[in-house]
Parts: sequence; C-alpha cells; structure tokens
Amino acid sequence: MTVLPGTPPVQVHLRRSARARRFSLRVSRLDGRVTLTLPARARESEAMAFLERQEDWLRRTLEGMPETAPAGLEFGAVIPVEGRALTVTPGSGRSVKVDGDLLLVPGSAPAARIAAFLKVLARDRLDRASARYAAQVGRRYTRLTLRDTRSRWGSCAPDGALMYSWRLIMAPPAVLDYVAAHEVAHLVEMNHSAAFWAVVERICPDWRAHRQWLRDEGQSLHRFRFGA
Repeated sequence: MTVLPGTPPVQVHLRRSARARRFSLRVSRLDGRVTLTLPARARESEAMAFLERQEDWLRRTLEGMPETAPAGLEFGAVIPVEGRALTVTPGSGRSVKVDGDLLLVPGSAPAARIAAFLKVLARDRLDRASARYAAQVGRRYTRLTLRDTRSRWGSCAPDGALMYSWRLIMAPPAVLDYVAAHEVAHLVEMNHSAAFWAVVERICPDWRAHRQWLRDEGQSLHRFRFGA
C-alpha cells in the first residue's frame, strides 16, 4: 500500500498483475477502496508518477462517492445481498424478506436478524452450488460448514469437508459459484497445480473474472458489522 499525499491523504492499494499491460486506477463503488494495478515488472516510481497525474480525477471521484455504510446495521443502511444493494427497512411478521430493493426486517434490532437470514441463505446457495460442481467432477464432499473468516473465502480439507465464508452471499451469485467450484476442484486436486486449474476451467470457465471481483471488491463485504 502507498499513500497519495495531500488534504486528505489517500490510501492506495498497489496490485501487481502479470496480465496487466498498463497502469489502471480503480475506486470501489462499495467502500471507496482505491486500487492501482501495475504490470508485474513496473517500477513503483512509475506507478507513483501515474498516480500523481490522475490525482485530480481520483479526488473528484472520491468526493462524489456516497458515504459508506455505518459500522452497525440499522434501518436505512444499504447492504448487498446476492450482489444487489438492498435498503434495510422495518417489516412485519417474523421473517426477513426481500421485496424489490428493500430488505424487510421485523423487530427493532435488525443486525442479528439480518445475519441469521444471510447465513441460512448462504448455506442453501453454497450447498446447491457445491453439490452441482461435485456431480460434475464425480466426487462427494463429506460436510459443509460456514464461518466468518477474513483470510480466505473457502477451504477444502483432505477428508472432503468444505468450509465457506457466509459473507459470500453478499457477493454476486456468479462469484459465490466460483468459490464453490474452486473448493470442489480440490476434491480432485488438493493443490493449486496446472491440473487443479484445469478442473476449475472445465466446471467454471469464466472463473478469472469472478476471482478478480473478489480481489477488487471482496474486502468490502467485511465492513458490515452484525453484532455489538
């Protein structure tokens, strides 16, 4: 990470890419995260020069960004569910429901109810995706668990147990599917060899775009707090 000096200073995350042929600057629409992608062999001094040339554009873009969601989820907050931005709104009955662009939440303390709703939805989506990909590779997983992990989106144990971050349910459905395909591919190849990626390619041909989404936007899914 580097810092663009000024008022205020701007934190910029540097990301080297073997596929990049030029410098590119991106501002996340979800949390304002600034990422500067540079070719693998580019010098950081060149990246800083590019950043300084783009400073006016960058500051105008950041000034036009909406304020980020509050640390805790209250009514009126906006949260992504399966890639759609939904506004947390008081609802009736006992269950959390999606109605258009609204997330209807009964009761006066929505955060815990939203977390429970997302976990149930995540288990359903991830179980279905994992079963579908497991059938494609001719393997079975032994169990599926959900956690709130920051270091990884999923894992596959040697005994065939799959683990996922339930926050994946906030990402676009195709991104969740990619993570499921990735972990199921480990049922065939317990490594990240060329043979492993060939399995991923076969069952999820557009995996590169979804992995890139996680690299660019995934961290923003952790900014929502569901407890005290």
